[in-house]
Formats: sequence, C-alpha cells, structure tokens
Amino acid sequence: MLIQIALGSALLITSILIAGVSFWLLECGLRRMRGWLTRAPHRPKLILVLCLAALWILAQMTAAVWLWALTMLALGIFDTLELSVYFALVAFTTLGFGDVLLPMEWRLLSGMAAVNGLLNIGLVTAGMVEMLRQLRLQQITVVEDNT
Repeated sequence: MLIQIALGSALLITSILIAGVSFWLLECGLRRMRGWLTRAPHRPKLILVLCLAALWILAQMTAAVWLWALTMLALGIFDTLELSVYFALVAFTTLGFGDVLLPMEWRLLSGMAAVNGLLNIGLVTAGMVEMLRQLRLQQITVVEDNT
C-alpha cells in the first residue's frame, strides 16, 4: 500500500510539474506576442489564443496520461501499451468505464490517477481562464489609452 501511495504521489507531482512548466512556456510565448495580440482586431486574436490554449491543454494532458501509462507498463501491470494508455486515459479523465481494472495489489493507483486528472483539469481550466482574462484586459487597456 505504501509503495502505491508513494508511486502515485510521485506521478501526481511529476504531472503537476509538467503542467506548470508547460503553462509557463505558453505564458512566455504569449508575452512575446503581447504587442501583436493587443493591436486590433481583438476578437480573432482571442479566438487564436483560445485555440492555442486548448492545444496546450491537450498536449499537457496527453503527456500526463502517457506518464501514467508508461509507468504502469514498466511495472508490468498491463501487457500492452494500448491497454496501459487506455486505462490511464479512462482513469485520468475520471470516465472510469470499469472494463479494465488494475490488479488488487495496484488498485490504489487507479484512484490516484483519477485524482491527478481532476486536479490537472482544474489547474489548466483556471490557467486558461486567467490567460484569456489577462489578454482581454490588456486589449481593453490599449484601446482606452489610444482614445
């Protein structure tokens, strides 16, 4: 049990670090584009940033799912990569079909993967909303300064 908790905690922390670093990189990229993003027309650029944020979320979530899947494959929990990725994705998204289960000696990892997915989804949603809010505030400030 303690091994499962330690391993799950390490995977959770690593996943959160991946999310944090990827968010920081996205923020750096958007900061470089600030001049262009704050010039009119604003709406198409908001849509572009929203699409970039959605792709960022997809990439970050994919990396986290692969982290869990490759760990479970390395532990010999699953025989195939496909099954390992499938289980990690279903657990991470808290979909939980229940058609594939972990062996009894590893079952705590499924709950930890679900907690990790919930946490990551909350973090990336908050990050995306804040990023769009900040961009919109900057656009409004530039418009007000020019009038």
